Formats: sequence, structure tokens, C-alpha cells
Amino acid sequence: MMRLGFAVAATCLLISSLAGQEPTRPPVTGAWDLTVIGTDGRHLPSWLEVHWSGDRVLVGHFVGVVGSVRPISRLDFAHDTLRWSLPPQWEGGNNDFQFTAVFAGDSLAGSMTTPDGKQLTWSGHRAPALAHKGPVQWGVPARMFNGRDLTGWHATGGENQWKAVKGVLTNTQRGGNLVTDQIYGDFKLHVEFRYPKEGNSGVYLRGRYEAQIEDSVVSSASGEATGGLGAIYGFLIPNQNAAKGAGEWQTYDITLVGRMVTVVLNGKEVICRANIPGPTGGALDSYEEKPGPIMLQGDHGPVEYRNLVLTPAR
Repeated sequence: MMRLGFAVAATCLLISSLAGQEPTRPPVTGAWDLTVIGTDGRHLPSWLEVHWSGDRVLVGHFVGVVGSVRPISRLDFAHDTLRWSLPPQWEGGNNDFQFTAVFAGDSLAGSMTTPDGKQLTWSGHRAPALAHKGPVQWGVPARMFNGRDLTGWHATGGENQWKAVKGVLTNTQRGGNLVTDQIYGDFKLHVEFRYPKEGNSGVYLRGRYEAQIEDSVVSSASGEATGGLGAIYGFLIPNQNAAKGAGEWQTYDITLVGRMVTVVLNGKEVICRANIPGPTGGALDSYEEKPGPIMLQGDHGPVEYRNLVLTPAR
């Protein structure tokens, strides 16, 4: 019994000793909303997520100004400085991105070298949880498009190609995106849309999270893992293919409360109460703590919308 007692005590001491040797989790872990200062001085949104993998390695995910979320195989953090690199996606140039940032006061500030050699600065703040407490009380549904003109909307990011044609909001060719003048917090949104063969558009919730609209058959053939019609672009993939196909009117019924989103496509719930990790590529900004507009993507080509109805939370 004496020997067994010594063995148990020794084992407990060893476990305690090993536990005491566990490395401290780096303070940069978590999600970060980034703002990149472009060469023209514009503030461009981006996003970073850092995970502690095992007991010694930082890994992560990154969303650039354009494109879908991409993995980071390793980040290095030492002496309050964070560094990582990753290949280009849709950006020009053939070299890897190179990122450096200093962590101070629970914020990040740094520089980056783009694949085509540009030197840019950027900053980051902690992404908010956006947790909602208690049941949601809904307000009065309101039509967002009057069917006659673009009252309540404005174009951004290119030449305005949007027109009201017989009660349909029509983008006849590639041009600017269309943004509501009003901004919203939590809401329920009903949208009807139609796209041609190989069509591609999207509905940006609060101007930050893209509910993808595209010819899913073409997308699947291309092999890009962005989720297709019904997805939150690159982040959340629908649980089934509920698309009707190009040339047909289809419907989105989307509920967004904080980060939690439910997407109903053509009457089928394809995403159920899932949290959106962060802004998707092409977002208007990265200030997730603020309300934002609804944006209809028009920079990829023709698309049509009608019967846009939004019910805000009270």
C-alpha cells in the first residue's frame, strides 16, 4: 500500500508539473475586423481569425478586400509582433502577401506587402460578439423598392446600371452596386431575384455579409468552394441545393440577428441559425458593431430583383 501511495503521489506530481509547463495562449487569438488603407486613401475592409492549434502553433483564416475566406497555415507571434504570409487569390501579382502587425492595447496596427509589391498599412480591432439577449420583437414590414425609380437607393463602386423596369429592379450590365440609403441592425428580409445563365450577384446583409446569388451549376463546375446559391459567401454552405436554375424567379427569406443567420431559399431552410464569422469579400466596411445597409451586387453582370421587403427588429 505504501508503494502504491508513492506511485499515485508521483503521478499526480508529474501531471501537475506538466500542466504548469503548458504554454500561455497568445493574446492575439480570436477574430479581428481589419481596415486596410488603399493607395488612394480609401478605407477597405478585411478580416482575420487566429487560432491556437495544439500547444505551439498559431493558424488562422483571412478574408481580403475581395475573394473568399482562405486558410493561413501558420502565424508567428513574438515580442508583441504578429507575422504571416499567404498566397494571392483574385489579387494581381504572383508573390505572397506579407503581413506584419504590432499588438498593443488589444488592437493591431501594421503593414502589408501585396502580391504585386504595393506597401499598405492596416489596423485591426476585436470583432464584436453581437450576442442578442432575449426574444426578438419585430416591427412593421416595409417595402424597400417602390417599383418606379431608385428612391431610397444609391449606386457605389462603379457606374450606375440599375433601372426600374415594370416593377423590377434591373441591372442590365456590369456596373456599380446598389445600396440602401437607410441602415439596419437586426431584420428579416424577403427578396425575389432572377439571373441569367452564368449569372452572379449577391445580397449584402448590413453591407458586410454576402448571401450568394449565382448560377450554382456553373459554380460547381468551376470548382470554387464558395457555397453556391444559398450560401453566406465562403463561410456558410447550404445544407441542400434548393436552386431553381437560371432564368427563373427565386426567393430569399433571410433572418439576421446579431451574427446568427437563417436562410430560406425557395421555401427550403438551407442555413439554420448559424453564426457568420465575419465580413465577406466585397463588404462596404468592417465595423461589425454598427448597423449597415442592404447592398445588391451589380459588379458581376445582369441581375433582376423585385418585392424587396424588410422587417426590422424593434
